[in-house]
Amino acid sequence: MNGLRNGDAASYEWLIRAHGGRMLAVARRILRNEADAQDCVQDAFMRAFQKIDSFEERASIGSWLHRIVVNAALMKLRQKTRRKETAIEDHLAEFDAQGMRKDGDSVLLRQPDAILESRETRTIVRRAIDGLPEDFRNIILLRDIEEYDTLETADLLDLSPSATKTRLHRARAALKKRLEKLLGEETKRQA
Repeated sequence: MNGLRNGDAASYEWLIRAHGGRMLAVARRILRNEADAQDCVQDAFMRAFQKIDSFEERASIGSWLHRIVVNAALMKLRQKTRRKETAIEDHLAEFDAQGMRKDGDSVLLRQPDAILESRETRTIVRRAIDGLPEDFRNIILLRDIEEYDTLETADLLDLSPSATKTRLHRARAALKKRLEKLLGEETKRQA
């Protein structure tokens, strides 16, 4: 740590080699664009180097860097011009007056063993997450992939904890519907 605080080039190089890959993976998940992810990681490391004196060794340096990269990725998303997002309602299941799903039984309930054994499941889940509107995709990534707690997620997204919980609930419901559709298509293709 002293080498970093003293501006030692070898210490900076060690930090990048030790944590750069993980930070790039985080940025890729949030930004979904390789060039943006690389720029984000570079920006995050520059911020970390500038703020190294403020690092308190209560947490690991990896956790501290992770938070900086997440913040940098979210900032990059905010800076991009907003594109028209699909309303979340388009992704949620529909129910009839009796509370039954209009689209029938869940594919997830019908063939769980066959679906879970598929090598393509990870790709399908990723496609389902990628298809969510940006606000809902980000909350799923932060809570369920990056494993931030509700308060940390709320802070990162500038939301109240209750708004974070509501958005997460709706995002998970939308993800479930998208997964059922994509897994149903995959099951039909394999049959």
